[in-house]
Amino acid sequence: MKDQESAAHATYGSLLLQAAGVLRLRYVQCKRDAGLSPATAEELASVLEGIAKGHPAYDQIDPKEAIALAHRVIDDDHPELSHIWPRTG
Repeated sequence: MKDQESAAHATYGSLLLQAAGVLRLRYVQCKRDAGLSPATAEELASVLEGIAKGHPAYDQIDPKEAIALAHRVIDDDHPELSHIWPRTG
């Protein structure tokens, strides 16, 4: 059972790290969408990395919501609908 939990944690961590990379590529490097500033995208990418690495500063963020956001970011499927997506405007 412990091995399954460890594997799941590693898988979700990899997903969150991949989503952080997609955020940086899409919103910071390519500036694809003006709805999210590069600085805000970088901050969100850092949050996803922090969650993936188990940083205690992000313990208050629901990991299931972070995983759902990661899927939305990677799939480009309305990530702004996530509760942890930065509110703009």
